[in-house]
Amino acid sequence: MTPLIFVTGGVVSSLGKGIASASLGAILEARGLKVTMMKLDPYINVDPGTMSPFQHGEVYVLDDGAETDLDLGHYERFVSTHLSAANAITTGKIYESVIRKERRGDYLGATVQVIPHITDEIKARVKEATDGFDVALVEIGGTVGDIESQPFLEAIRQLRIEYGIENTLFMHLTLVPFIKAAGEIKTKPTQHSVKELRNIGIQADILLCRCEDELPDAERRKIAMFTNVPTDAVISAIDLPSIYRIPIWLHEQGLDNLVIKQLKLNAKECDLSDWQRVVDSVEKPTDTVDIAIVGKYVEHKDAYKSLGEALVHGGIHNRVKVNLHWLESEAIESDGTKILEGYDAILVPGGFGQRGFEGKIQAAGFARTRKVPYFGICYGMHAATVEFARNVCGLAGANSTENDKQSPHPVIALITEWTTAGGDVVRRDEQSDKGGTMRLGAQECRLKHGTLARELYGKDVIIERHRHRFEFNNRYRQQLEDHGLVICGKSIDDMLVEMIELKDHPWFVACQAHPEFMSTPRQSHPLFKGFVKAALEQKQRGSNVRQLVA
Repeated sequence: MTPLIFVTGGVVSSLGKGIASASLGAILEARGLKVTMMKLDPYINVDPGTMSPFQHGEVYVLDDGAETDLDLGHYERFVSTHLSAANAITTGKIYESVIRKERRGDYLGATVQVIPHITDEIKARVKEATDGFDVALVEIGGTVGDIESQPFLEAIRQLRIEYGIENTLFMHLTLVPFIKAAGEIKTKPTQHSVKELRNIGIQADILLCRCEDELPDAERRKIAMFTNVPTDAVISAIDLPSIYRIPIWLHEQGLDNLVIKQLKLNAKECDLSDWQRVVDSVEKPTDTVDIAIVGKYVEHKDAYKSLGEALVHGGIHNRVKVNLHWLESEAIESDGTKILEGYDAILVPGGFGQRGFEGKIQAAGFARTRKVPYFGICYGMHAATVEFARNVCGLAGANSTENDKQSPHPVIALITEWTTAGGDVVRRDEQSDKGGTMRLGAQECRLKHGTLARELYGKDVIIERHRHRFEFNNRYRQQLEDHGLVICGKSIDDMLVEMIELKDHPWFVACQAHPEFMSTPRQSHPLFKGFVKAALEQKQRGSNVRQLVA
């Protein structure tokens, strides 16, 4: 059986369980272990695919098309294992499965209950997802005391009994606040949080204490005494300049040694040199660039979590600090493109719906005409295509049928809306389920030789993850190409346009996929690496012009 590390949280949410779990995973991987990770989320949605970005942040997509919580993004950025739908479990998935079994008669007429049927389903999912690895980290969403988390906590309590203490470990992340008015660190919230765990039969083995500064020895001893945890297992999880320093910090605190000792793992010496190189680049950049991100959910930056990290990764591998400037696309609609002045590059990310789309189109037009490096992702590719169709090809009213079903030139449309035998576009207005109706997951793309995209990737066929419904309308391929649009990437069967770029432009690339999901700090994605490099060159060109004028 695979040894299991369960990660829980207490006191308040947003303490960083996902990053803490991922960081421990990174350390264990650096010690030669084959690591996997999974998230147990207590919400009743089957997955976060239909949830608003304002409520839940980004939807992170895996190779197999699973729409998951943003913490799965942290896992894949820190640990090299590619995850699947089995690594993301929600209350909705569990109940959906149990009810389906009940309807089939699998329970032979038994009264279906939370214990044992729901907890048995949770345990079976954990065992399935973690089989075949040296160690697995299992994060339980929410905080101890939440009513919706109780079935998951009960399930992991039972797994401790089934697997034994030598094959399970409970790591609890909690808050140790500093009360400025009193000038004191307060350990009581942590004590109560651990007590809440013990009330449901779980004794924490390790405490990660979120605090502003490293805990003094007196407070560590106090926490240890009142929580029944060894003093050396009370770990300070302090605020750090970069999340990519966290694996190094936790290793220095001896966290991995505690884990390896309890689980009796056969591990080699820890080699965090890759992470040290990442940290050195983050903390000692040679230059800076300013990049504008024109989005629809910018007041809630978790909606673009992977995107922001991928831009940071592009900076790491150019040894450049990337200053991110989040601009609301609706502000461009009301105030004009003057708010885009002065940035070294412009990125338009994904999104859904009509709100703010015209602002994204204007941002693409500004970048095209002003020769500012532009990167369009998913909806950003749609915006660039519509802008080019309207203002270069002269196709008045060109649009996406997502926003204008009566557009005379639907250059972006559902595949089902493409031409019929009569040459007219069929528009479908019927309602359909929103969940699981998109083109999702890893898709192959063939790149065109002689293009910037082919140069950046350095290979003919690439794989990127997708999450979208609307596509470049093939009826307009030739017309847009005749006016200078370069279709630099297409699906393997040549049916779908995957990537476009412009000639005679310093750097203008847009793709249908979400390459941010494939970027890691140790190996930046080619498009983000190239985009940040183009931003730096744009900055240097501007400096040279200013010097000539002076």
